[in-house]
Amino acid sequence: MAFKIYTKTGDLGKTSLIGGTKVSKSHLRIESYGTVDELNSYIGLSNDLLSDTHSKAVLKEIQDRLFTIGSSLACDPEKEPLMKIPDLKESDILFLEKEIDKMNETLPEMKSFILPGGHVAVSTIHITRCICRRAERICVLLQEE
Repeated sequence: MAFKIYTKTGDLGKTSLIGGTKVSKSHLRIESYGTVDELNSYIGLSNDLLSDTHSKAVLKEIQDRLFTIGSSLACDPEKEPLMKIPDLKESDILFLEKEIDKMNETLPEMKSFILPGGHVAVSTIHITRCICRRAERICVLLQEE
């Protein structure tokens, strides 16, 4: 059976979290997982613009972890312990740290800010970086609330 992408019931500005809890579409939780989804989409676009197979594989892994984060953010936090929502593991963090360390070994020391631009792939990655930073800020705010 095919799933429809709309319910035909009207939403009155509300949406459901995983677990059924209805919240406003302007709720910080919705903003957080929407921004993580936007980040994931831009990582996909960035990946499409790259040719390096290692970088492409790393970005696919990151996208997979972002789906994990998004599912957790989309879940009612009071119901999440009862559900089988996947979670990040220490190995996921170690994977990212290892990849960042590899990049730092080959990059020259930064002595100034880098202006975005020069190539479509570079510009897209800069946009992706900005969305990532916004997603982090929103998720931190959600955690604080």
